[in-house]
Amino acid sequence: MATDPSPAGGAGGSAGGGADGEAPLAAPAPANGPAAYPGNRWWTLVAVCLGTFMLLLDITVINVALPDIQTALGSSFSGLQWVVDAYALTLAALLLPAGSLADLYGRRLLYVVGLSVFTIASLLCGVAVSTLMLQLSRGFQGIGGAVMFSVSLALLADAFRGKDRGIAFSIWGAITGLAVAIGPLLGGALTSGLSWRWIFFINLPIGIVAVALTFLRVSESRVAHARRPDLPGFIVFTLALSSLVYALIQSNESSFTDARVLGCLAGTAVLLVVFIALESRVRHPMFDLKLFRLPTFSGGAVAALGISASIFSILLYLVLYLQDVLGYNAFGTGLRLLIISAGIMATTPISGRLSAHIPVRLLIGPGLLIIGIGLLLMRGLNAGSSWTHLIPGMILTGCGTGLVNPPLASTAVGVVTPERAGMASGINSTFRQVGIATGIALLGTLFTGKVTSDVTAQVRGVPSLAGRGPQIAASVQAGNSQRAVAQVPPADRGTVEHIIRGSFTAGLDRILLIAAIIALGAAVIAFFTIRSKDFATQRQQHPGAGH
Repeated sequence: MATDPSPAGGAGGSAGGGADGEAPLAAPAPANGPAAYPGNRWWTLVAVCLGTFMLLLDITVINVALPDIQTALGSSFSGLQWVVDAYALTLAALLLPAGSLADLYGRRLLYVVGLSVFTIASLLCGVAVSTLMLQLSRGFQGIGGAVMFSVSLALLADAFRGKDRGIAFSIWGAITGLAVAIGPLLGGALTSGLSWRWIFFINLPIGIVAVALTFLRVSESRVAHARRPDLPGFIVFTLALSSLVYALIQSNESSFTDARVLGCLAGTAVLLVVFIALESRVRHPMFDLKLFRLPTFSGGAVAALGISASIFSILLYLVLYLQDVLGYNAFGTGLRLLIISAGIMATTPISGRLSAHIPVRLLIGPGLLIIGIGLLLMRGLNAGSSWTHLIPGMILTGCGTGLVNPPLASTAVGVVTPERAGMASGINSTFRQVGIATGIALLGTLFTGKVTSDVTAQVRGVPSLAGRGPQIAASVQAGNSQRAVAQVPPADRGTVEHIIRGSFTAGLDRILLIAAIIALGAAVIAFFTIRSKDFATQRQQHPGAGH
């Protein structure tokens, strides 16, 4: 779950409807509509659900396998960050262009391409023999994932009408919830029972069946007069985001004053200015900047960024704590993470029902507030802490996440007219992935900085370990805590182990605070910017409202 498993609508479309008057997405007229193939629509649902299940399962199972991957491939801490961020980067960069390509060349065709790329990439991940190969394969997975995200909901919206559409989206939502809920447990079982490689190999039969079903049973559809992707915007946005994430991760191994880090941060700023200039001048931009004039759209984007940069980014470090420090295996870690999944599953249906009756800001703002409080409750860890210290905070963060996700998805499309819903939901999903990529990198920098300084300072106070501080700190930073303990004299091993545990929990304590501040800040912004009068149907009923 280090990568946000909540689809929130892809660039190809979404659906919504609630108390704030958000308009559901109307499906575009297909070239070969579902009426010509009336028996295909339920097979379309099966194909989309299979692909979505595979995609979300792979997002959630990866986390509990990371420590085993680190041991097997000899990965550094920054290497593990790139295993997650390589996926998030390509997903964030390609969501909107993939939706445009699907409208242009056909949604079924692009869905098959996405499924095929994701399945092949899963095979490459499973046979990876180095950290670099796994990182590249994860980036390749992100390409397939972006296409699948951007097309799946549009395929359903095209295949179903009226009451059946609601049934289809409910089934699809249940499948996404199932994948999120069982992901950590299944990932732990596969990793502990077989090997971390099987979290990727399990995708192969699912992907093959989904590709066959899509070819044989799903009707093709495309949009008349579809726009070509905004290639300059895509290139500049990708370069800016990659430069930012590289700078944040590189600062783990050096510092924020390192020349490469400063250069990348400066390059990011320049590229973002260029991107804004391009998007404000091109006829059909990838990011329609005018959308951000609506406070509700901007508030929804901040909420998407905030939930991903807080709870979903911190999960990587909770997994490392449970396995590297407390010694649980992958299955034991997955069992404990089910507490968060249970909270999500408990409140998601409640939030979905409430969003039809109360303003969504009363769900999104308080939900983020609950997440922030939950993260604060997890703090206070020390070298002698048990995992049970985390339980109250895990329950609250899960419940808060379940409150936020459903109304946040509908908010993205509710503030625009149906024909612009694809771009709006795609931008919201992009902000989620940007939050993951930057959140993991930023928290990692703060975490390793704290751990390194604490280890070095405490080792300096042990006479028999004089001069070993930098070496031990480097081993801990590289994820080799056990080797660091084994390399010191037997009489000092208990002391070193205690120092490492205390320093690790101090680092985790720091980033829990930062993640909580992010969530609480997003809660305040969401509460004061998301307004009922900004939703499309409200503006139609009251033309002067919201301006």
